[in-house]
Amino acid sequence: MQTLVRHNPDRWIEQIFSAKAAQRGGVVRRSIGWVEREVGRGRFEAEVRRRGFHMIECGGQLVVICNGGGLRVIC
Repeated sequence: MQTLVRHNPDRWIEQIFSAKAAQRGGVVRRSIGWVEREVGRGRFEAEVRRRGFHMIECGGQLVVICNGGGLRVIC
């Protein structure tokens, strides 16, 4: 699938990670399609990794846990 970037990718990423939930170590989620349109999945994944966060995919959503601590899947 070709990535079609509609906005400034740097600004879009900054908006996502400046959300209160992200700043407090919480969770942010975005649809996979939206991420692919706005910045591209590879770019988004690289940014999550750069920040030391965790990301999971579930039901067409990318869920970012904005905390670099340990992660344990319970069920």
